[in-house]
Amino acid sequence: MTENINLEDVPETTVVPKKRLKFSVVWIIPLIAAIVAVGIAVQRILMEGPTITIIFKKAEGIEAGKTFIKYKEVNIGQVTEVKLSEDFRQVVVTAKIDRSAAGLLVEDACFWIEQPRATLSGITGISTLLSGNYIGLEPGKSKEEQRTFTGLEEPPAITFDEPGRRFILQTESLGSIGNGSPLYYRSLNVGQVIGYDLSEDGESVRIKVFVRAPYDRYVTDRTRFWQASGIDVSAGTEGFSVRTESVLSMLIGGIAFEHPPSEKNPKPAGENTIFVLFGSRAEALANPETIATPYVLYFNETLRGLSAGAPVTYLGLTAGEVTDVGFDHDNRTNLIRPRVDIVLYPERFMAYAKTSPGQDAVIPSVTDRRAFMQRAIDLGLRAQLKSGNLVTGQRFVSLDIFPDVPRVEMDWRKFPTELPVVPSGLQDMETKIHSILTKLEKMPLDGLAADLKKTLVSVDKLFKRIDGEILPDAKATLEKLKRALDNIDATLVGKDAAAQQQLRETLQEIARAAQGVSRLTEYLERNPEALIRGKAQENRR
Repeated sequence: MTENINLEDVPETTVVPKKRLKFSVVWIIPLIAAIVAVGIAVQRILMEGPTITIIFKKAEGIEAGKTFIKYKEVNIGQVTEVKLSEDFRQVVVTAKIDRSAAGLLVEDACFWIEQPRATLSGITGISTLLSGNYIGLEPGKSKEEQRTFTGLEEPPAITFDEPGRRFILQTESLGSIGNGSPLYYRSLNVGQVIGYDLSEDGESVRIKVFVRAPYDRYVTDRTRFWQASGIDVSAGTEGFSVRTESVLSMLIGGIAFEHPPSEKNPKPAGENTIFVLFGSRAEALANPETIATPYVLYFNETLRGLSAGAPVTYLGLTAGEVTDVGFDHDNRTNLIRPRVDIVLYPERFMAYAKTSPGQDAVIPSVTDRRAFMQRAIDLGLRAQLKSGNLVTGQRFVSLDIFPDVPRVEMDWRKFPTELPVVPSGLQDMETKIHSILTKLEKMPLDGLAADLKKTLVSVDKLFKRIDGEILPDAKATLEKLKRALDNIDATLVGKDAAAQQQLRETLQEIARAAQGVSRLTEYLERNPEALIRGKAQENRR
């Protein structure tokens, strides 16, 4: 039996269409490639270092894409662009720096073009002859980052990590000092000059020096610096002195330093301490004087050989120095007179006053110093010019005691006070010679000449009388003597007898004597003035 089915009770079927994917498989590969490219780009950006700008006056040997930036001979970047500045006066160099070296780009970092350089101190940059020029980097100690720098014309003298300390020297003139000039301590090379510039007021030069460790510990607050350039030749009262530190300092200059042996317990000097640069070792190591009393001297003699800086000695020891030599107007005579300004160091020859035993010495007051000088002057203290060196002709001022000099009233109200003087030994000699010449001028030389003429006339008459009266009688006597001798000779027996031999010798002596008398007579006849003047020496050809 068939069951009837009601179609109305059958539920309607709903056709649901099949969903299709909007993304095609074809785009998977390009998508992956894009992601990889973005990742590489991001990674490159993250790994890429900073870009810096360096300004040079000129870019010799610098090329974009070829020139490297090096630190300790390691490439840390490369130049990407080289162009002129807007005013065409400078060269702007753009470079990419490795991310690993970004920490070196601080505020006081230095850049320079490394190239071959030949100086008196040596040759640098030889390696660039083959590899080409490159930009060198020397980092600083600052913590502040910077991306724009001004390039140096020369590489820095020292590296930032080299142990040691920097100091500043002040001087009136630079002289032969330059970058790289050596620094000496007891003739050992312990550092060098790293820079110099003019002071703000333009009155001095500031020289920056670097002393390597461990020698920097010898630079104390009492250290003295002086120029050791070239050959120091000085001529003083003690003769010539020649001093030099090394052959290198003779060529490129140099600086030396020590501290005086008298300075006790010195303290180490701090970084960038300012020192005075003296001109010579003697000037630098001279004992500083806390008291310098000025005086003036007036000499009535030439001051040739006396100059500023000449010593003033007391009993052979240095007690001061000459500060100026010049002229001064004398109001009393209205004439120009020589003037010598000196300073004395009373601490050198005056005992310190002490209140009680065991206490420190006290610097004497002005009243005490004047009283000391007054007592010394009353005892005969006088200033005198003396010659210190016969070769150079240099002179100095000597203070000595002259007990026999007259007393001098000092005027301590004048400034500077005038010290009494005595003439030098040379002036005394000149005075004595002048006195002798004056006495000679006062002698009656004309009267003496007339008397001498009368005497010569009398002598001439005497010789004429000798020639006319005495000489004829002498000749007659000699003839008689000859006849007598002839008779005696005739009476002798035997020519070989001893008596005859002796007689013959005697006759020979008599004959020679007669010849001498004859020659004398003849000479007196020709030269009667020989009795007074003596026999004239004949010129021999």
